[in-house]
Amino acid sequence: MKTVAIAGATGFVGSHLAQRLHGKFRVVGLTRSAKKGSGAVDEWRSGDLFSLKDAEAALTGVDIAYYLVHSMMPSARMTQGSFQDLDLIAADNFARAAAKAGVKQIIYLGGLIPEGATLSPHLESRLEVEQTLGAHGVPVTALRAGIVVGKEGSSFQVLYRLVSRLPVMLCPKWTETATHPIYLEDMVTLLAYCAERPSTYGQQYDVGGPDVLTYRKMIALLAELMGVKRFLARVPFFSPGLSRLWVSLITGAPRALILPLVQSLRHEMVAKDTRLQVEAGVPGVPIREALKLALNAQDSRQSDRPLAFHGTSAASGKSEVRSVQRLPLPDGFNAKKVGEEYLHWLPHRFFFLRVEVREKRAAFFFRFVPVPLLILEYSEERSSPDRSLFYIVGGVLARLGGRGRLEFRASWNRKFLLAAIHEYLPSLPWRIYTLTQAKVHLYVMWWFGRHLAKKSKRLPG
Repeated sequence: MKTVAIAGATGFVGSHLAQRLHGKFRVVGLTRSAKKGSGAVDEWRSGDLFSLKDAEAALTGVDIAYYLVHSMMPSARMTQGSFQDLDLIAADNFARAAAKAGVKQIIYLGGLIPEGATLSPHLESRLEVEQTLGAHGVPVTALRAGIVVGKEGSSFQVLYRLVSRLPVMLCPKWTETATHPIYLEDMVTLLAYCAERPSTYGQQYDVGGPDVLTYRKMIALLAELMGVKRFLARVPFFSPGLSRLWVSLITGAPRALILPLVQSLRHEMVAKDTRLQVEAGVPGVPIREALKLALNAQDSRQSDRPLAFHGTSAASGKSEVRSVQRLPLPDGFNAKKVGEEYLHWLPHRFFFLRVEVREKRAAFFFRFVPVPLLILEYSEERSSPDRSLFYIVGGVLARLGGRGRLEFRASWNRKFLLAAIHEYLPSLPWRIYTLTQAKVHLYVMWWFGRHLAKKSKRLPG
């Protein structure tokens, strides 16, 4: 029996997919915390996809790997950086680990990509993740969807709470945008259909149900099915910030989740290439029926914070820091060379710092002070030309006992670089750290990015 791994197996789609695949495959569920989900999973493996080592362990012995995760919610007590860059690191680790493990196929659930439009950060991230997953040699099957309608889904939960709690609802311009929802069970059927099917390798498919409608019409339809009268008042402007505020306030959904989704609604999210559904014989459940099924499964006694609204920031129980910045990658540079450049540049840019490099270790000091602030150790074994890794092994600014590390990683297309700190445990009191060292780090990386940009302009080509 072949082994299937599901990254996101405790989530909305992943938990249902595990049930669908159980019996046909040996199902491995990947989860960041120790929390376990459905009994349909044969083996649970805990690990952090921001760690390449964890990802490699998680995918050992796996034949097919599903990637159903995103990073819009915080992943540490302090998370500095955009969800796009966090998503990119997790996807790159997953793709590298899949290639090393000999995985035959990656199946990815992404977002619909409108043609000829400047993409929102959320949609641009979905496309970047898709491209990154395919950058290390494992064939990727990408299913691109809009709203997936089901009881536990974030979109349904937001709409349900808006209709339940607001007799009068302001409908901004984005509620007039066309969307193409698909029912959860149809989505799961299509994801399962692609497993171990070579004709889908390297393919991208749009998926959607039989109905295209605006969010305003969907809200009105949901109110009708719930048997409540709601007055929907149009407002003639699009304000993502204001929408995030009132939607989050009324529904309890985290703002970090709402803003990227609202920004995406500048574009019509309509499936165009639905050939997979024709081939699989899955035309889809009509939206009225899909909403009715989700409503029938809805438990009015459930928590005010459903699974869809929970993040993973407290998963480790530690005061960890994750910080990711996107930097230019100069022509002729790789990640290893950028790491060397950083150690050389830092004391020249900040006169009060000095760096001592001995063999594989680099120690950072205040000038004329003998006690090191931080000590980094280069990991030759875990590094490559496009990924340079340093472990944080000492210094008065770090608490040891964790897996703190600094890495420089080239993007899949070599057009930019990600500088990232993971699982760093600061020794300073938390409040002092957030007001001082955390801000200094962002400032340093901003200046280093400017330096790399200038470096690129001076190089030929």
